[in-house]
Amino acid sequence: MTDAAALPGQPRGGVISGPATARARCVLAPNPSPMTLDGTNTWIIAEPDSDLAVVIDPGPLDEAHLQAVIDTAAQAGKRIGLTLLTHHHADHAEGAGRFAELTRTAVRALDPALSLGGEGLAAGDVITTGGLELRVVPTPGHTADSLCFHLPADGAVLTGDTILGRGTTMVAHPDGRLGDYLDSLRRLRSLTVDDGVSTVLPGHGPVLNDAQGAVEFYLAHRAHRLAQVETAVESGHRTPAEVVANVYAEVDRSLWPAAEMSVRAQLEYLGEHGLI
Repeated sequence: MTDAAALPGQPRGGVISGPATARARCVLAPNPSPMTLDGTNTWIIAEPDSDLAVVIDPGPLDEAHLQAVIDTAAQAGKRIGLTLLTHHHADHAEGAGRFAELTRTAVRALDPALSLGGEGLAAGDVITTGGLELRVVPTPGHTADSLCFHLPADGAVLTGDTILGRGTTMVAHPDGRLGDYLDSLRRLRSLTVDDGVSTVLPGHGPVLNDAQGAVEFYLAHRAHRLAQVETAVESGHRTPAEVVANVYAEVDRSLWPAAEMSVRAQLEYLGEHGLI
């Protein structure tokens, strides 16, 4: 077994649910799968001395899970003051409408169509509910509407599906674009270099204790996959399905449909840059 401390980003051991930093607590949704890993991480963010909390990604439309999030906050002496979404995928956002009803809170997201009772989110926005400082960081690529949230007081960034706690994410072509994703990873790297971010609070999988290491691994992984796809095309593998079978042969076949979306994004990127 590989030592977790030696893996990129240093995944934190132990259970995923529970306190992660002084201001962040995870409630794990009961929706494990090859795509969602252990399930969706719903994050409760609050200043220690405040009675208001912000919830990021209430997760699937699962009544028991949504109530567990509310109860977990209440046990810590908090009530939900605002709901935020990292992106529109159902495993993160499907329960948002019902959660808003249960908590009587607004939902805010980059896509105005997902916002309920509140304004959309944009680059430079700062969430201050309950005295928090949560900075909105646009990180398109996984999807066009993907966001991260920088939590400066904890030296942490909540990454949704842009960086996972285990493995790598997909670029959900055609909504997601590889060039955008690479730019987003570089934006996150600047947070680790210039803004003191050391901890990744992902949308799936364990907390990562080495944010810079995780970002560098993701950038290197993408460069490696691009080179593999370019070589596969030069060897005569022309269709996305053929490239997946060649490049992702070691990956569980249940993940090949997701891999094909990433390959389509990679082929588009290589074509745009005149590399194939």
